[in-house]
Amino acid sequence: MTRFMAAEADRTAPLHILGHGFDGTVSFRPGTRFGPDAIRSASYGLETYDPLLNRDLEDYDICDHEDPELPMGDARRVLKLVEERCRRDLPDHARPVFLGGEHLLTLPTLRWVVDNHGGDKLWVVQFDAHADMRDEYLGNPLSHATVMRHAAELVGFDHVRQIGIRSGTREEWELMRRNKTLVDARIEALQQLRETIGDDPVYITVDLDVLDPSVLPGTGTPEPGGISFSLLQELLHCFDDANIVAADVMELAPGLDASGVSDVVAAKVVRSLLLMMAAR
Repeated sequence: MTRFMAAEADRTAPLHILGHGFDGTVSFRPGTRFGPDAIRSASYGLETYDPLLNRDLEDYDICDHEDPELPMGDARRVLKLVEERCRRDLPDHARPVFLGGEHLLTLPTLRWVVDNHGGDKLWVVQFDAHADMRDEYLGNPLSHATVMRHAAELVGFDHVRQIGIRSGTREEWELMRRNKTLVDARIEALQQLRETIGDDPVYITVDLDVLDPSVLPGTGTPEPGGISFSLLQELLHCFDDANIVAADVMELAPGLDASGVSDVVAAKVVRSLLLMMAAR
């Protein structure tokens, strides 16, 4: 298999990469099942050194695991398999970055994190264009459109924060406003959130459609009016010294961007998250 740049297969490493290629509940354009492989391949077009963070992946031990085959027609079984895989393949000390795949795959990995770090203090910080706060979508409670509702049930609405949201139903917007989960995509707002979180554990989930489609067209549900890549980097870097126990990068559909630029953008987000987590 092609591993992410600077990664090896040593499972004793503190940083881990796990890919899960599944897009069985997508409602618009499929293709995110090919995201993990595309991110890994595109990483070799980047340097291991990040000048903004002044860190180099070559200085850290990273384990990249081989991806499992997942049954495409059964979302409930896929969630079970992914959660079991985390329990089987990740040591307790691991700080993983998960590669998707559709956003529903955040649910089983978050369950693993809750079991390892507890759900009473864990924060979930979501970068996304879409609220993903529905009870169900097309009659299905397990959908990419419901994943953050499940996350809020795991850690509590008071420990969920959402950045970049610009699409959702009226009910979702009322729910988010009532529970004060929305945070402006501004440096000052993220710095304040960082102070609020303190040293509590954090799970960062990045749905790549938080970016404007002019930056990343290769995603299944593009939403105009998104943020720039430079701003996303700055917002993520507000958590550079945070206790990030896990993160994921979701919803890259490489086949929807023939230029390959979206793949490189996604790989650069993964590099940033790995280097931020490595500093702890």
